[in-house]
Parts: sequence; C-alpha cells; structure tokens
Amino acid sequence: MKVAILSGSVYGAAEDVARVAVQMLEGAGFEAWHKPGVAFEEVLAFAPEAILVVTSTTGMGELPGNLQNLYYALRDRFPAWSGLPGAVIALGDSSYDVFCGGGEQMRELLLELGVREALPMLRLDASETVTPDSDAKPWLAELAQALKG
Repeated sequence: MKVAILSGSVYGAAEDVARVAVQMLEGAGFEAWHKPGVAFEEVLAFAPEAILVVTSTTGMGELPGNLQNLYYALRDRFPAWSGLPGAVIALGDSSYDVFCGGGEQMRELLLELGVREALPMLRLDASETVTPDSDAKPWLAELAQALKG
C-alpha cells in the first residue's frame, strides 16, 4: 500500500515526526512517501492509497506556510480520495488559545474529501514533550496495524 505523508512545519518538529513515520511505515511493509513542501501534482502522481498528514500549528491556529498551498489545492481541486484511509498527527502547544488548529483544519478537509479516518487524530503537546518524534511511535505502530486491516 502506498502511503503519502504530507507535512507542514515551522521549526522542523513535524518534519522529524514525518521522517519517523516513513521509517516505521516502511518497516511495516508500506511504500511510504514524504517530501516537505510537496506540490498537489506530485501527490497525485504518487497515487496514494492512504494519507497521513503531520502538521504543526502556527499563529492563531493556522497551518504552517509550507502546507498552505497544498491545503488550498486539495480544497479547490478535490482529488478522488473518497474511501481512502487517512490520519492526522497534529503538533501544537496547549498554552495557546487554539491547540492543534492546523491539524484540525487538515482533518476536516480530509473528511470533506471522503477520506476514512483510520485512527483518531494524535495531538502532540509541545508544553508537555520535547520529543514528539518518539512520542508518535506507539500511535504510528497502531496506524500501521489499522492500515493492514
């Protein structure tokens, strides 16, 4: 199964989590693909059979700049992803008013596109952890099992 890992990061923590996701999913036998700042056409060319979004939250709960173009392209061009399994890992900081707002935005968009939620969204809180890449591992192992279904 081909899994596209779409990421958005400001300081690099989401990219670190995405790299761990690639390693773990490949280790579980999936073809995992991740490219920071990927364009909509590149995602379509990969022809994913599952979607994983890893994103931080910036400003007042917005998506990072390097994920915004892809978000708008997905929203406006509506790829035929209905029925595909998908999941979201959201990085945020609970000391801010909008906790994991970027992840919530991506989750809502995936649901609008008809993507089936393989696991509930994982929220990683920067005020509680300094190792989101390690903290994501148990959830990623669960995701691999869910995708094998």
